[in-house]
Amino acid sequence: MPEFEIHPSILSGETADIYFVRTLEVLKKAGLNPVATMEVFPSRGGTLCGMEEVKALLQKVLPPGAEVRGLGEGERMERKEVVLRVKAPYQSYAVYETAYLGILAHCSAWATAAREVVEAAQGIPVIGFGARHVHPLVAGQLDYASQVGGCAGGSSVLGGKLMGRPAMGTMPHALIICFGDTVEATLAFDRYMPPEVPRISLVDTFKDEPEESLRVAQALGKRLQGVRLDTPTERGRVTPDLVKETRARLDQAGFPHVGIVVSGGLDPERIRQFIAQGAPVTAFGVGSHISSAPPIDFTADLHEVDGRAIAKRGRIPGITPNPRLKRII
Repeated sequence: MPEFEIHPSILSGETADIYFVRTLEVLKKAGLNPVATMEVFPSRGGTLCGMEEVKALLQKVLPPGAEVRGLGEGERMERKEVVLRVKAPYQSYAVYETAYLGILAHCSAWATAAREVVEAAQGIPVIGFGARHVHPLVAGQLDYASQVGGCAGGSSVLGGKLMGRPAMGTMPHALIICFGDTVEATLAFDRYMPPEVPRISLVDTFKDEPEESLRVAQALGKRLQGVRLDTPTERGRVTPDLVKETRARLDQAGFPHVGIVVSGGLDPERIRQFIAQGAPVTAFGVGSHISSAPPIDFTADLHEVDGRAIAKRGRIPGITPNPRLKRII
């Protein structure tokens, strides 16, 4: 299971909406601390993610005897389905509503977007490359959510730790530019990286992609596991035909073992085009489609106070039945 560290600013309430902080102050001074049941539901369906981090937060702040029920990490959730229910003295969790809603909003959006590209890939592995598009303090959560959504791995070190898997990646253009030659950079990578790190060379920096693929394949032979095509938009991006040509030239030269990784502005539609046109892709690297997914709004409502059914207008008082919920605390 992932081990989430809850940041001190969250535990202190500094990340909370100010009106929750003021609410807690009023309740304490009024001596009012009812046992309240809060229910949380999403504004749209998708893949639920963030529950393990929410659980880690609540375990730190709720008193003994509290009861928390929820859906499992990675489960499908429907619009307005109750995915989390907290029953505890309200003061114990009043200031954390902002935090657990935010965790669920972003993580579920990322996992849902990841599920979209994974399904489009039809069994071809997808690697999450989105860490560079988010604040570094949530890069690990992004990669974790991507993998909950079905990605085979993520690029950040922390994302790998959270999932208990090695981080995945190839090499950046910067390494190749520093060496001034793709083959030299790949040979150095092979020389200095431990054997468990895949030898996958980036082949679009200086020369034609099929030509560069042959150069590194001839230099590394069986040690080369793959090449990555990341052609920029200025050069027309990676196309199914480019993948097919690269594959054909590698095969003709006696390198059928070398896989082809495709990255650069991929989304479900482009991935479906590669699949439909029979492009022999070994893996896809997807970043911004996952990282830029709009948050899924989650709402938290009190439905019971000291055993009395209650709710604001427009909501039905009392516990909302959902037999899918399991006790998690």
